[in-house]
Parts: sequence; structure tokens; C-alpha cells
Amino acid sequence: MQKWVFQQGWADLREIQKRAIGPILAGDTDVLISASTAGGKTEAFFLPACTASADQQEGFSILYISPLKALINDQYRRLEGLCKMLDMQVTPWHGDTPQSLKKRAKRAPSGILLITPESLEALLILQAGWAREAFASVRYVVVDEFHAFIGVERGQQLLSILTRLEHLLERQANPIPRVALSATLGELDTVPLSLRPDGNMPCSTITNTEGFSTLKVQVKGYLDPANLKADDRRKPAEHQICDELYRLCRGGSHLVFANSRRRTESIASQLANFCKERVVPNEFFPHHGSLAKEFREDLEARLQKDLLPTTAVCTMTLELGIDIGKVNSVIQVTAPHSVSSLRQRMGRSGRRGGAAVLWMLIAERELCSGFKLVDLLRVQLVQSLAMIRLLISNRWFEPADTSQFHFSTLVHQILATTAQWGGIRVDQLYALLCRTGPFQAVTTDHFKRLLAHMGRTTLLTQMGSGELVLGIEGERMVNHYSFYAVFRTPEEFRIINGTKVLGTLPLDTPIIPKMHIVFGGRSWKVTDVDTDKRVIQVIATKGGSPPAFAGEGLGVHDVVRQEMFRIYASGDYRIAVGTAKVDFLDSTAQDLFQEGATFFHHSHMVSQPIIQHGAATYVCPWLGDKTVNTLVALLLQGGFEAGAFAGIIEVSGTSVEPVCTFLQDVMRRGVPAEVELADAVPEKHVEKFDEFLPADLLNEGFGQRAFESHGTQAWLEAVLTDQ
Repeated sequence: MQKWVFQQGWADLREIQKRAIGPILAGDTDVLISASTAGGKTEAFFLPACTASADQQEGFSILYISPLKALINDQYRRLEGLCKMLDMQVTPWHGDTPQSLKKRAKRAPSGILLITPESLEALLILQAGWAREAFASVRYVVVDEFHAFIGVERGQQLLSILTRLEHLLERQANPIPRVALSATLGELDTVPLSLRPDGNMPCSTITNTEGFSTLKVQVKGYLDPANLKADDRRKPAEHQICDELYRLCRGGSHLVFANSRRRTESIASQLANFCKERVVPNEFFPHHGSLAKEFREDLEARLQKDLLPTTAVCTMTLELGIDIGKVNSVIQVTAPHSVSSLRQRMGRSGRRGGAAVLWMLIAERELCSGFKLVDLLRVQLVQSLAMIRLLISNRWFEPADTSQFHFSTLVHQILATTAQWGGIRVDQLYALLCRTGPFQAVTTDHFKRLLAHMGRTTLLTQMGSGELVLGIEGERMVNHYSFYAVFRTPEEFRIINGTKVLGTLPLDTPIIPKMHIVFGGRSWKVTDVDTDKRVIQVIATKGGSPPAFAGEGLGVHDVVRQEMFRIYASGDYRIAVGTAKVDFLDSTAQDLFQEGATFFHHSHMVSQPIIQHGAATYVCPWLGDKTVNTLVALLLQGGFEAGAFAGIIEVSGTSVEPVCTFLQDVMRRGVPAEVELADAVPEKHVEKFDEFLPADLLNEGFGQRAFESHGTQAWLEAVLTDQ
């Protein structure tokens, strides 16, 4: 091991690597290692873990779990040299792994197994006997990019698998140490329970105090011209941004995050055209989940080799920790999804000791009459500024939402556990999955209702002995190759106006009749949602152009919107560094910000969160999307026509007074519980196995996911009590 470290040319180990040695070698504690991207987390675990395991001859000694096949392939490449010197076997195991490597491990399991949760699930169900022998001597379970698992379906599945594995190996009294690696973990004191829900082992938390040596950030603004004519020399904002990307990236290695697949393809295509027009080799390539594997891997290899200048235009696919070598800069086009996502992306630059460089390119519309409040406030720009400030000044990023029931994944785990054991008693199942497993929010009443429904739908059958076994439908599901994954892409619904199909929309947020949505650059009112045919009927709305930025992406947190309010209220977005304040906007972005801040103050929005603009009334709670969803649902129930765009609620065709009167009445009666609000949402099948839930549990789970009754009540009381 010391020889390998010497061959890397390292003068010393990093601080985090030194601090990890003791607790990992001791093997009597879970360990959480949190450090910036390229901060040495992987070596911090593997150097002591391999030291402790190198002499073990039979059975896997280290079980490494990753959310991505590509990350497994990358770790396999990185570990090969070390394991060769230690004479340790290392085996990647996922759907694309060559059968020869799997057969070798099946014959003589040893060393390190690199695997996805889905492949580990398949082993427990299909080859439980072999798994019991192969994992009998496992010393460590390490989970890479742990933040990608917390609070989501795959995370619940993974934690359940690890509980089931310890039960299979009869290690409940002597648990296998779990090690979590991550660059983005908010509220670290709560993470140990996310790593081991039963708290049956202490956890050592090791964080990196070294931080960035140098950080360079600039936000550049672009004005999208209105009413372009044939002889107009101005260019659309996306063309301006592509010009800038070509100038910034040509000749180097860069990552451009464009959020959506459509924008990724559009930008990559435009940049490739620029190269063709200038008769130079193309060095701009798209990277997203829908591309063929060989195209993605070829681009990753090109970045790693660093022999040719290469810019990857990507969605979230290069956000996680695949080693792509030294990247000159990271460029974010449009507002990032979240602060934690921004931190991950920023960490891709500044590797190998260089400065971390972040460019953020934000386009806003040239203002015309009839524009919406979102455009007038320059919300996309201010949301981006708030996220940058929270990341740099506060070192804050979103904590995982661990309050969900995850009934869909519980259905999966009930079937998987029953299939693994062949038959199991109800009390054993509840103890394994809920009492000591990750579904601790699920009560015995929830569990009984779910099992009764699974019995009625032939997912399960109860034998005369009392044991549960798979029913006819359960057998069919478990035997299908698609069973092992618990996640799915959001269901696509067709958007139809009259008889004309406008396109498809992934349904990952509540859609309720009378709600206003933006689709295809136009504003529409939902008239009907047909869940059977997967159709949303719409009619065009009146009242000007829809906002250019509708808040695409994942749900925005309360803290982000509150920071936006502080920026508007103070009129100052700068970041304090010592006694000085640093300005990180170019002149166009500064002008755009001043426009938004001026409108905010002229509209008295510091003290008036409900205002009239044009023919609409706007409700601006400056809180996260769960509260915004709740207010929209309440207004729709009250007979109003409403829609939310980037956290701002537009109530059409009404004035402030009736909106305030209605909300005051809601405040006095009390905001309905989340489950009641969910009952009015036609389509609630968001997670993969939601269709197998009884209606009451489906409502309860969806309500918890989409709405926030208590926070909404508190906001109403704060703003309406004296009115």
C-alpha cells in the first residue's frame, strides 16, 4: 500500500484521508466522509479498507455500491492498479459487465465487488444461497455519492437491501460497518440515521476543512430581443449564449450544464455548426441519458485522456463523481436545479489543484407590454444569484427530504423480501422493513391496509400457516426483468387542444383542472385530466405572453426563495468577503437585476405579498414549491383560475380583494391536511409501483410529497392576520 502511494507521487495524504484511517481500520463504527468533489474521499476509504482486507482469501471483503454504472466502470479502472499490487480481485457487476468477469466472481468470490442497488437486489432474490456464502466475510459496505440516495426511492431500496443482507448473514448483533461518501450532504447531524435507520451502530463523521483554494465565479446576462424582424441585426439570446460558449470553451476542456435534454441538443448542435462554418474540428458534444451508451462512454474517455480539447454539453449525467480529468471551467446555462446540484457541478472544475471556475449564463426577455410578473422581476436571474450566495457565503445546500412514506418502494420491498425467503410471516416482514428498516414512518395500520390490498390484487397470498407468499400477480411482476429497479421516468401525458395534439409532458408535479400551465411557449388552462388515456385537455388563455422562466426542474426549497426575497428587499446581491463586497455580475446582468429590483420596490412587494398587475392578481409567498402547490390547490378549490410559475402564483381575471378574502377564510377554517388536497389531484401515480396502492395510501403518500399544510397555514397567519 505504501509503495502504491509512493508511485502516485504523493508527498503526503490529505487531511481527510489521514482522519479516516482510524475509524475505518477499527471496523466498529459507521463512517460518513463528506468532502468536495476530487477531495480524496474514494482513497480515504479504500486505502485503510484494503489494508484491513488484503489478506482475506475467500469471499468478498468490500461491497462498493454506486448509483451509476459509469461510476462503477470508472472506479474499476482506478482500483485496478492498487488491487493488482495487493493481489486483490476487483469485480464490476452491473447489466453491462462482461459475463467472463461475473463467472470468475461466481466461481471464487473475493476482494472488492462494485455493484448497483438493482444488481444487488437481483442477487438476493435469484441467488440468495450463493449471496449468503459470497458475502459471509464482508468487512465493509461503502456507498458512493450517498446524497443521490437519501430521501428517494432508490435510497429506500438500498437501505432495505442492506438490512435484508445483514439479516441473511445473521449479522444483526454484529452489523457490517457502512461507509458513505459524498460531496453534498446538508445537515450532517441527521445523515447517520439515513445511513442506518435503526441506529444500531455509532457513526464517525469526517469532513474536509480545507475547502476551495481559489474560486472564480461570474454571472453573464443576455437580453432576448422581442419582435425580431428579418433585417434586425440582433440575435436571439440562445444564439448569443452559443457565441459566448464558443469563445469561452474553444481550445479547452469544459462542462456546459444546460438542464434540459432539448436545450442540450440545441446548444451542442449550434456549437458544432460554428465549428463547421469556421472549418475547424468539432470539439462540442452532447451528453445525456437518452444517448447510446457508446457515445457517452466515448465522450467520457475523451475527457479523461485530455489529448484533445473537448466540451461536453450535458444535463445531470456528468454531475456525479465520474473522473473526467481536469476541466478548465464549468458553465451553467439557465438557473441550476438546486444549490446541491450547483455545488456538485462547480466541483467538477478546480480538480488537480487548480482554481474552480464557474460561469453562469442567464437570458431574460426584452420587456414589452403585457409581460408577466416573473419576467418583470427577472426571477431566473435572482434565483441563480440566491443559489450562488447560499453556496458560497452560507455554505448551505438542500437537506434531503426524509419525511416521505415511500409506499411505492415499500410495495416493491415486500415483494422482493417475500421472493427472497420464499415465504415470511407478517410480523417478521414489518420488523425487517419498518421497525429496523428504512420505512419507519409507516405505521402498523398503514402496513395492514397495504397488505390487505396486496392480497385482494393477488400480489400476495397468505397460507394456512400464516406465512405470506407471492400471489399470481406478484409472481408475474417479480419474474419480469424490469422488477429490480424501483425508479422510473415521469409518465408522459399528451397535451391536447381540441383535436390537436400539442406534444407530451412528463407529469411530475400536481396538475389540477382550471390550473394554468406553460407549454410550447404558450399559456394554457387545463380543462380535464384523463388518467386512463394519459391525456391533458387544455384551452388557450388570454392575457399576454407566458413567462419565459416557469421554474423548470426539481422542487425549489424554502431557503432559496427566502434568500431571493432578501436580495430583492436589500437591492444587493453581492457576496461579502471580509469587509468588502464582491460583485460577480457583468454589466448586462447588473442592468437586468436593477430592472427586477426596481419593479419589486415600486410594486411595494416588501410589505405586500399579494398584488395586482394587469388583469391578474399575484400571490408571492417567497417559499418553496410545496407551499406554492398548496396555495394553488386551495385557490383552485375556491373557484379561481391559477397557476404557479417559478414560485409566483398568478390568479387570472380577478383583483386582490376577493383573493385576500378567500385566503382569510381558509386561514380561519384552517388549511386542509395534505391528504385532503391530494384527493383533488386526478393523476397521482408518480412512483413506479403507485398503481398497486389502495386509494387512501396513494393520497397520503402523494399529499406528503406535493403539499405543505402547516407551513401554508403559518404563512397565511403571518401575512393576513391584521388585514
